[in-house]
Amino acid sequence: MAGTLNKVMLIGNLGKDPEVRNFDNGGMLVRFPIATTENYTDRDGNRRENTEWHTIVVRSPRLGEICERYLKKGDKVFIEGKIRSRQWTDEYNQTRYNVEVSADSMTMLGPNPMRNRDEGSGTPRTAYRHSDEDHDYGHDASDHQGEDDFPF
Repeated sequence: MAGTLNKVMLIGNLGKDPEVRNFDNGGMLVRFPIATTENYTDRDGNRRENTEWHTIVVRSPRLGEICERYLKKGDKVFIEGKIRSRQWTDEYNQTRYNVEVSADSMTMLGPNPMRNRDEGSGTPRTAYRHSDEDHDYGHDASDHQGEDDFPF
């Protein structure tokens, strides 16, 4: 097989409301954590639960605006994207590492976002997708240097 693949597909619940950062050039960055939970039975027959936290980053202004407007803590989402890692040196001269999921598309699972959130219609929400043409690459990685992960 020629080539490689970096593809992530997650269904999980938001751990907190999206954090939005707007840049002088009109770009934006949206970050939020989602939790995925695996349930299993151990060797002794006890039910176990393992929750994994993932930091989602949205760089597309169009998708970012949708996340900012409609997503709230606790919402269930389907995220497709790529794993991105970075490293930097913090103010104490320590090398820090971060692994994030750079979202390419998002589907909101749950009540329709165009209705009142309290109605709980149970109908699936619309899938919002974008391509790389939607990305605003006007800011560089130094805009994000030294940021900590979400404090879960």
